[in-house]
Amino acid sequence: MASDGLRLGFLGAGKMATALARGWVAAGLVTPSNLMAGDPMSAAREAFSTSTGGRTFSDNRPVIAGSEVLILAVKPQKMTALLEEMRPALSPQHLVISVAAGITLGQLAAGLGPVRLVRVMPNTPCLVGAGASGYATGQLATAEDVSLVDRLLNAVGRAFPVPENLLDAVTGLSGSGPAFICLVIEALSDGGVRVGLPRDVATALATQTVLGTAQMLRETGMQPAVLKDMVASPGGTTIAGLHALERGGLRAALMDAVEVATRRATELGRS
Repeated sequence: MASDGLRLGFLGAGKMATALARGWVAAGLVTPSNLMAGDPMSAAREAFSTSTGGRTFSDNRPVIAGSEVLILAVKPQKMTALLEEMRPALSPQHLVISVAAGITLGQLAAGLGPVRLVRVMPNTPCLVGAGASGYATGQLATAEDVSLVDRLLNAVGRAFPVPENLLDAVTGLSGSGPAFICLVIEALSDGGVRVGLPRDVATALATQTVLGTAQMLRETGMQPAVLKDMVASPGGTTIAGLHALERGGLRAALMDAVEVATRRATELGRS
C-alpha cells in the first residue's frame, strides 16, 4: 500500500458506501484526503462527501486511477455495466472488494479478468462501529489482502470469514437483520404505548433493552436460551409474554424472514 496511507475508492456512494467510509474514517484507517467515491447521482455524492469528507466524482475513472482498494457498492442489477467500465482501467495494484448482494466471485472474475477479489456482506450498523460482516476471498487474493479486509471490517464491528456459498445466508441474517430488529423494537414500543407509556419513553426502553441484551450475550458468551430462562421465572410475567409470542409465531416468522432474504440474495446474483 502507498506510504502516505491507504487510498480507497468507492464505486457507488449510497448508504452502505457512506456507512463503511464514515466508519473507517472514524477508526483512523483512512483519511478523508485519501478517500474517493464515484456516483452518477448528485444527492448520493453530496451525502457521501458531507458525511466522510471524501472527494466525489460523477465519473468512476478518477476514482479507479487514484485508489489502491476499490469497493464495489452498486446495486446488483448495475454490476455488469460497472465491471465492463472498470476492466480496462484496472492494474495489478488494485484490490477489488464487492459488497453487492448475490454477486459471486466467479461473476466478478468473469467481468474483470485476473484481479485480486474479496466479496463482503456488511450491514449498516458499520456506521456506528457495530457492524456484522461476512467475507470470502478470491483465488488471487493475497494473505496481505485478507489481513487488510479483516482489519477494515473488524474496525467497524465484527467480521467472520465464511465459505462463499454461505454469504447469501449472511445477507439474509445480518445484512437484512437490522430491518428485522427495527420492526421488533417498533413493535415493543407499540406495546409499551398500548399499556400507557409515552411514545418516546417506550421507544427508548425498547431500544435500550435490545442493546443491553445483545451486549450481555456478547460479553458473557451466554446462549440466548440460557438468558431467556434466567429472566422467565415460574408463573411470572415473562413466561406469560413468551407464551404469547410463541402463540403468535414470532420465532417461525423471524426464521422465515432470514430464509426468504437469503433466497432473494441468491436470485439477485442469478439475475
